Amino acid sequence: MTCTVVTRNPDILGGAPVFRGTRVPFQALLDYLEAGQTLQEFLDDFPTVSRETTIAALEEAKALVLAHLE
Repeated sequence: MTCTVVTRNPDILGGAPVFRGTRVPFQALLDYLEAGQTLQEFLDDFPTVSRETTIAALEEAKALVLAHLE
């Protein structure tokens, strides 16, 4: 599976996974959700990331986890 919405580049945030076309780390989304904040709160704080992009990233992460468990 090729990740299309999250990318890594050593020149952007030291290679941390970020939403494509932004400097917003994917980890920030996970941290928000882990802390009990809503997806809308994340989107409000990071307006360069769309709802569709966040959902696609979560779907890709889910697929990777499920594939790893098989």
